[in-house]
Amino acid sequence: MSQDIHPLSRFYVVIDGVAQAAFTELSGLQVETDVLEYAEGGNNGFVHRLPGRTRVGNITLKRGITASNELFKWYMNIAAGKKIDRRNLSIIMYDVAGKELLRWNFLRAYPVKWVGPQFDAGSNVNAVETLELAHAGLQMG
Repeated sequence: MSQDIHPLSRFYVVIDGVAQAAFTELSGLQVETDVLEYAEGGNNGFVHRLPGRTRVGNITLKRGITASNELFKWYMNIAAGKKIDRRNLSIIMYDVAGKELLRWNFLRAYPVKWVGPQFDAGSNVNAVETLELAHAGLQMG
């Protein structure tokens, strides 16, 4: 049984159906299950290890600074205590020919952290903003 290995050529971020193609980095695609240990009475030879709660990690998106500040405003509305504006989010990976390879859907996501660019006049590094999002679940489609 062979599995195709696809080098990451490009990915797009879609928030509530609107493409946000300017992101250059994504991290936090993870699901983790706690392990509960249960020592059975009278049996000292081993400890049962059972699956506990499963949780998903926050996802972190990075992109070069653009003229749009919509993502910053989205975060600031939540930080100001206004209504939590949850949005569905998809990360779509494409091959070099433009064919969709994989899609991760994040349900009811909202920003929990925004980090602005680091400025250094002596450097030629691009200004990058970072947005961290919590979500209510992950689906692969």
